[in-house]
Amino acid sequence: MRDYNIFYSPYYYADIGEGHVFPIRKFELVRDKLVSEGTLVAEEIIEPERASPDDLLLVHTNDYISRLIAGELTAKEVRKLGLPWSESLVRRSLHAISGTINAAKKALIDTVSSNLAGGTHHAYPDRGEGFCVLNDVAVAIRVLQRDGLAKRFLIIDCDVHQGNGTAFIFKDSPEVFTFSMHGAKNYPLFKETSTLDIELADKTADDEFLQTLSEALPRVITHDPELIFYLAGADPYENDKLGRLALSIDGLRKRDEMVLDFARSYGVPILTTMSGGYAAEIDDTVEIHCNTIRAVKSVFFSQSTAAF
Repeated sequence: MRDYNIFYSPYYYADIGEGHVFPIRKFELVRDKLVSEGTLVAEEIIEPERASPDDLLLVHTNDYISRLIAGELTAKEVRKLGLPWSESLVRRSLHAISGTINAAKKALIDTVSSNLAGGTHHAYPDRGEGFCVLNDVAVAIRVLQRDGLAKRFLIIDCDVHQGNGTAFIFKDSPEVFTFSMHGAKNYPLFKETSTLDIELADKTADDEFLQTLSEALPRVITHDPELIFYLAGADPYENDKLGRLALSIDGLRKRDEMVLDFARSYGVPILTTMSGGYAAEIDDTVEIHCNTIRAVKSVFFSQSTAAF
């Protein structure tokens, strides 16, 4: 049987203040729940080190990285980011980036891997936006290309918000297919152009979402990707405070299984990242993220698929 590794660090936590809409404790809670129920065992969890500046500079500008680390972002930049600057926020971002880089490398070896963070798709080369400090998927792709590990990539972004930063970064990179399926009237107000964008009306529910996704997936595999990045956002959930869609927890689990089974059926390695989730009850967000990892186990490691 193949190995399965997920990446997690206690440093995925940062002090952003009590009552912030971003549920910063979810990373730890997801890890704890998966371990306590036996879905994950300690040997499957790897703690990433900090990402190196050389890796970050493959995507982000030196000016932005320097001022971010030094705590010299302007008030306007901090407002756009939506998170208060702190050393722990910088540390969190560097470890989460490393988690996605390492998950990508492991997926190329083991077919599937996960980062219990990541999916920070609103970050641009010169700034952070929408709770996204650095663009982990973009950095991971550029690292793999630099190191000669893979050339062509597919990003399947099912977070409720368009992956605007990612679309911008790869707009002139035909070797990276960016697919974003998101709420039409949700953040960001001004959207970038992905390779394929599918916009959904408010209150879109399970059946329509899953049918739309099922019809879209064969359209995004056309350039023979060597690795799929899956941003499994929890925020299309019907009780998400920032979502505006109406998927159930069961519908989101089926979404995850559909994407994972799609990757498996085409024989393309895949890694999962968590991306957004802002449910009124944090336990719901945690359950949705846990279901992504449970779906990995079901699709890739059940008795019927163990020989893949």
